[in-house]
Amino acid sequence: MDFLNALLTGLFDVLFLPLRPLGPWPAMIAVSLLTGGLMLAVFRWTSNQAGIRRAKDLIKAHLLEIRLYRDNLGQSFRSQGGVLAANARYFGYAVKPMLVMIVPVMLILVQLDLRFGSRALRVGEEAMVRVRLAHGADPLTLGLEIEAPAAIAVTTPALRIPEAGEIDWRLRPARPGRETLVFRWPGGTAAKSIAVETAPLAVISGKTTSGGWLDRITHPGEKSLPRGGPIASIEIVYPETSLGFFGIRMHWLVAYFGLSILLGLAFKGVFKVEV
Repeated sequence: MDFLNALLTGLFDVLFLPLRPLGPWPAMIAVSLLTGGLMLAVFRWTSNQAGIRRAKDLIKAHLLEIRLYRDNLGQSFRSQGGVLAANARYFGYAVKPMLVMIVPVMLILVQLDLRFGSRALRVGEEAMVRVRLAHGADPLTLGLEIEAPAAIAVTTPALRIPEAGEIDWRLRPARPGRETLVFRWPGGTAAKSIAVETAPLAVISGKTTSGGWLDRITHPGEKSLPRGGPIASIEIVYPETSLGFFGIRMHWLVAYFGLSILLGLAFKGVFKVEV
């Protein structure tokens, strides 16, 4: 799983490299255009295009019947039933493409979250690092300690929370760059990167985990923690970001899905796809 995560992260780094000087919106538009094209291609290859056309034609025909026979109550009810049946058939044809698209879209989403979900810390800005322990590990007796490089000051002693199985520290960076935090306990170590004033659209890995394949896929920014150890996850709480549009702030997911759908619909004629 770590190999797949590293491969996908590297591919997206190459994709975003020429877009970094342009800012977040050009990059979001570019990846949304690619996603819209991907969804159209998948929809065309995996859906019953002829069946979709028939279902849409039936919907239009029954709607026209409702208008023409609005004074005939029995016919109107039959036409409304026909609309519902044709709609059900249409959505049935869309199920297979949607199931096929789930995996690639999920992989795209986690990669975009690495670049649009949070920003790197600023020099002098404090942040929390949160270590969640595996089931059965006791924060009071584990003996977990943090080792930070000279550029990162640990500003508080460890806050050990037995009820949550958690140990927290606060950090303050003194210079830009990427540094590595090391966590030591008797018998082992774990590492977590920390990003300070990195380049635009660079990877910001907030969390690394030792969980199962789903946890590892959804947190692909760096190598997973070793399984079977006392640490379940290490998280740096970076500030969240949003995209500005004429004074309105929006989550990147809103921009991504909105642009992907709009661009997909705009280019469906180019791909000759019935949706």
